[in-house]
Amino acid sequence: MQISTIGYWGAYPEAESATSSYLVSKDGFHCLIDCGSGALSRLQRRLNPTQLDAIVLSHYHHDHVADIGPMQYAMLVQNAIHQTNKILPIYGHQEEAEKFANLSHQSTIGIAYDPAHTLILGPLTFQFLKTKHPVPCYAMRISDGEKTIVYTADTSYFEELITFCKGADLLIAECSFYEGMDGSGPGHMTSEECGKLARDAGVGELWLTHLPHFGDTMKLKVEAEQLFNGPIKLAEEDLSYGS
Repeated sequence: MQISTIGYWGAYPEAESATSSYLVSKDGFHCLIDCGSGALSRLQRRLNPTQLDAIVLSHYHHDHVADIGPMQYAMLVQNAIHQTNKILPIYGHQEEAEKFANLSHQSTIGIAYDPAHTLILGPLTFQFLKTKHPVPCYAMRISDGEKTIVYTADTSYFEELITFCKGADLLIAECSFYEGMDGSGPGHMTSEECGKLARDAGVGELWLTHLPHFGDTMKLKVEAEQLFNGPIKLAEEDLSYGS
């Protein structure tokens, strides 16, 4: 299983980049985790969107779903060009019915996942945990039976995350604020909380993502290193894990 960063900014993309989006691949199966602003453009540096087998969404804030509309048009146009009829499944929760309904289009179909149960997509299994965020949002624990990756999606820190992340080979943790700040109101984590989570969960490697648009983001890594001794990387486009 390989996971590659497509987009990593919070809120909006900086120039030549994208917000939250990650490509998970295994044995020719390709799944996009979230599809933020700019994701479709950046994804095409790696593969054609028609090669996607599924998209799984954590929640419906624009920086995680803004390119679902462009993706739907891409599928529609590619079907017309190649005289195909591929329908791309997009998995999301149903707690915001109108937004879930928008996942279905002429060449895409919205499919609800049940957060209480494991979702199996090709060679990948997904488990979900509801996070602390202003809207319903779900962290994901993704496994291929050999490696395990946890993606926190958007959340403030809470103790249940430790159990959910326990023993993961890779933790992709949202890191929207610096040491000493309080992200609990907007539902985001600080660098020190990410480091504490990685340490207490005993993960193998930590990526800091959903990066802020202020301050020196390299300080996020330095601050997280005060609590977690394992490898820490700042998310950037094309950063990959696994093979």
